[in-house]
Amino acid sequence: MPRYGMVIDLERCVGCRACMEACKVENNTPQGAFWMYVFRLEQGEFPDTQMQFVPRPCQHCDNAPCVKACPVGARYKREEGMTVTDWDRYIGCRDCEVACPYGVNYFNYKSPKKNPYWDWKDPDVAAITGGASPGYDNPDLDEKWGTEKRHIAGGGHAKGIMEKCTFCVHRVEQGLKPACVANCPAFALKFGDLDDPQSDVSRLLRNRRSFRLEKGMDTQPRVHYLGTPPKESAREIERPKTKV
Repeated sequence: MPRYGMVIDLERCVGCRACMEACKVENNTPQGAFWMYVFRLEQGEFPDTQMQFVPRPCQHCDNAPCVKACPVGARYKREEGMTVTDWDRYIGCRDCEVACPYGVNYFNYKSPKKNPYWDWKDPDVAAITGGASPGYDNPDLDEKWGTEKRHIAGGGHAKGIMEKCTFCVHRVEQGLKPACVANCPAFALKFGDLDDPQSDVSRLLRNRRSFRLEKGMDTQPRVHYLGTPPKESAREIERPKTKV
C-alpha cells in the first residue's frame, strides 16, 4: 500500500497559479472555491522587499482534526493517506470546517444548476456558444472510488456539501498525477509514494531541508515544503475576489 504525499518546492514556485486553474477545471469546483490556493506574500520593508509564493492544498493530515470532528464518518482517512469526504453521507454540520487549522474547506451554498460561472443565456455569450451550455463535465467525478466505493471525487455535486482538495483521487487511482502537479509549468509540485525511496517525493525529502505547516497542533501533514518558511512578519498582498 503506497503512502501518498506531496512536496512543494517554494524556490521553484513563480506564483502563476496554473495549479489553481487546473484544480478548478479538473474538479469542477463552485464559484469562490479554491481547493488549491497560492498565497502571495511580501516580506521586508521598501526598498528591501521580497516576494514569496506558497501553494496550499489540503494538507491531508495523518492526525486530521477534521476527521475526528465529523460525527457521521463522512470525512475520513483512506489507507494510502488521502483525507476525503463522502458527499452521500455528509449532513451539513460543518464541524470539519471549524476543526481545520488550514482553511481548506469550502461549503457549497448553491445547487449545481445555479453554480456556473457564466450566464449561458446572455445574448453576448449565446452569440459565441450558439445557445449551448459548454460547462465542463468530468464523468469520473460521478464514479465511486476506492475499495470502499464511495462518492468522494470532485466538487459542486449538491447544495449543502463541504468540499476540499482530494489529491485528485480519481486521477491517482488511474495512475495519473493530481491536476495541480501535472500542470505546474515550473515543476514546483511533486506527488508520489513517501515510502518508495525511488519516488520523486522521497528523493527530494532525502536531499533537501523541508518543513510542514503543523501549526503546533501535531496534525502530521502529508504535504511537505522545500525552501525557506515564510516569516511571521510576511504580509499577504492579494486575495482573489470571491462570489458566493
